[in-house]
Amino acid sequence: MDLTYTDEEEEFRAKLREWLASVLPGLPPKPSPDDWPGRRAYDLGWQRRLYDAGYAGLHWPADAGGRGATPTQHLIFLEETEKAGAPYVGANFVGLLHAGPTIAAEGTAEQRARWLPPVLRGDEVWCQGFSEPDAGSDLASLRTRAVRDGDHYVVSGSKIWTSHAEVADWCELLVRTDPAAPKHRGITWLAMPMDAPGITVRPLRTLAGSAEFAEMFLDDVRIPVANRVGEENDGWRVTMVTLSFERGTAFVGEVVACRRVLGELAAQARKNGRWDDAVLRRRLGRLNAEFRALWRLTQWNVSESQRAGGVPGIGGSVFKLRYSHARQELFDAAAEVLGAGGALDADHDWTLDRLSSLSYTIAAGTSQIQHNIVAERILGLPKGGK
Repeated sequence: MDLTYTDEEEEFRAKLREWLASVLPGLPPKPSPDDWPGRRAYDLGWQRRLYDAGYAGLHWPADAGGRGATPTQHLIFLEETEKAGAPYVGANFVGLLHAGPTIAAEGTAEQRARWLPPVLRGDEVWCQGFSEPDAGSDLASLRTRAVRDGDHYVVSGSKIWTSHAEVADWCELLVRTDPAAPKHRGITWLAMPMDAPGITVRPLRTLAGSAEFAEMFLDDVRIPVANRVGEENDGWRVTMVTLSFERGTAFVGEVVACRRVLGELAAQARKNGRWDDAVLRRRLGRLNAEFRALWRLTQWNVSESQRAGGVPGIGGSVFKLRYSHARQELFDAAAEVLGAGGALDADHDWTLDRLSSLSYTIAAGTSQIQHNIVAERILGLPKGGK
């Protein structure tokens, strides 16, 4: 992989920087973290700006509404927008990073035309209906049932940790369509309209005090068969496509953010005298090397996904496994640099970041699951016994 930049890529970077410098000062103030309708409007407003400027779905294929950018242009975009402090995908991260790419890879022409343009324009928000109270890490144990009734599936069951259900228009939903089949083979991937009768959403408040997750109860919800992505009972394979995006590319911008945070910590340590601690300096230096390596791994993963037709490979599990723990170590180091007073008084909400970092070893597949994937699919080790 060539890590140098061509003249064309540097021109792309320069134009992007110029556009960011012109548009960011005119953004409205960010809404309160608890104002989800306001956050939805803010995030979708930013998405519309990206769309109008030609940056929405930059790396998506042209036939999916994207720009068909190279992996390097995609990475430049993520790097420069983060450095400039631009908004991230926010409330529609499921649509832009999970459901949208899955539909682009697996959907029919009609499904692409229906669902992808509104995601890219910032018109519609998606949520994720995968996990259940008894099917988290063992996702294939899900029990939410879908029974075929003519041109519809009738769905009953419950989901948990449904991201942004409270403001979503659509849900990427996993259901069991053949309870007699082996658990990985009786699953189907559906797009569920969130305004369908029979859906009840109950927000869940996290340790950090936020409520971006919800319980979702489904009582005889009718979903058109035309909303099925992939074949009936082939949903586990489609789900692996979704999860490959979730683990392989969804955290790319966050690596850049962590490198920026690390620089802020080093500067703060120099100001408050903590830089004199040789042990702390070595810790920050090791984290610097860690995130530089993760950025190189990100570059490799994005390039490999481009070669594979846009679908990330299992290298995403290597990245996700190490990134989850490195992020926790980063905010552990922040507590050491800042102390209790600094963590509370700084403009940056370090306490919230530290609390949210705890979820990264669980979200998008636990570290234990990632270890299994690496062991079995990369190293070729046998599956463990019962």
